[in-house]
Amino acid sequence: MSTVGAEKIAEKMRVMIVDDHPLMRIGVASIVNARPDMMVVAQAGSGEEAVAMFLKHKPDVTLMDLRLPGRSGVDAIRTIRETHARAKFVVLTTYEGDADIHRALEAGAQGYLIKGMPYQTLVEALQRVHQGGRFLPPPVARALASRMPDSELSAREQEVLSLLASGRSNKDIASILHITEATVKCHVSAILLRLNVSDRTEAVITALQRGLVHLQ
Repeated sequence: MSTVGAEKIAEKMRVMIVDDHPLMRIGVASIVNARPDMMVVAQAGSGEEAVAMFLKHKPDVTLMDLRLPGRSGVDAIRTIRETHARAKFVVLTTYEGDADIHRALEAGAQGYLIKGMPYQTLVEALQRVHQGGRFLPPPVARALASRMPDSELSAREQEVLSLLASGRSNKDIASILHITEATVKCHVSAILLRLNVSDRTEAVITALQRGLVHLQ
């Protein structure tokens, strides 16, 4: 390879794609590799593989799905940034809830995209984040802005909410978490208050919409 050719490759943004669906990775890779200023240097299908491949290839920007087998995308971002604080991430996912967006940004993502957005938006997000900026398209920014103050759930409330979403009764929840039914009722009341809803069914619907829980 000529010196000029090597310099051109070195100038390209180096991208890693993390998604558990091979066809999705192929599609995104084709978009990235079609650009004269970008190239895919690695692909991963799980959170564990993402961490290993990042350490091996040191991409400039990583496109990260949130729903991955084993370690989640958010956990993978946190793990990588523990040793590489300047690592750059653009989340590319189907999750649209404000809680999902908040968790990803809190973990260290600088961009957040919903699958199905135009490919030009993907390119713009990669470029913006690579340059040190943040990228939140209008639908994502609106979802984040709608996040109510004081709506954060405690770890225990999150556990109770997840069990509510799976159809468990107060008695079942008490047994699973080794607490009293009275304590469960207190947690449920707190959850209803924080989510600004009136009953358990509405709490579950709101939690699913916001990404506080996900059905497997």
